[in-house]
Amino acid sequence: MLGGSFDPVHHGHLVVGMAVREALDADQVRLIPTAEQPFKVGQHRAGATHRARMLELATADDPTFEVDRVEVDRGGASYTVDTLRDLRRRFPDARLSLVIGSDAAALFQTWREPAAIRGMAEVVVHSRAGETPPEGIADRMVAVPRIDISSTAVRERVRSGRSIRYWVPDTVARYIAAQGLYRD
Repeated sequence: MLGGSFDPVHHGHLVVGMAVREALDADQVRLIPTAEQPFKVGQHRAGATHRARMLELATADDPTFEVDRVEVDRGGASYTVDTLRDLRRRFPDARLSLVIGSDAAALFQTWREPAAIRGMAEVVVHSRAGETPPEGIADRMVAVPRIDISSTAVRERVRSGRSIRYWVPDTVARYIAAQGLYRD
């Protein structure tokens, strides 16, 4: 499970998903876009349905990625513990791994019910060269390539009229243009 705002999804997100899937020898990575990220209330630039659709477009040709709209459909604040409970109900025999970045790991103890999260899923922290993840959070660490692309930078490029080619999958760039996202 790799969750986030994905506002918008970019190649860095996809590389993290692929690297973690390979490191864990997992069959699948479930990409879960938040409805409303509790640490970013009111800060999403595109609505949850747009963000979920961009994820679907970005991963349509890769069966190892599955976009799960559980948080989008539930609406409101997206809490990982609620999502894991839902996944446990739907997939009782699955081995669940929660994939988070070292920046999110630093805040993990402030999340809703961190002990319950740990009881339902292995916590996998991905880090890039030069990052020092906090101690005592990860059940497992996975190194990922450093790709300095951020959703913030993608949005700024759109807003200023610059190309986002190679920053996001072509299908996502076309969707952003067609929907007029991130222009203001």
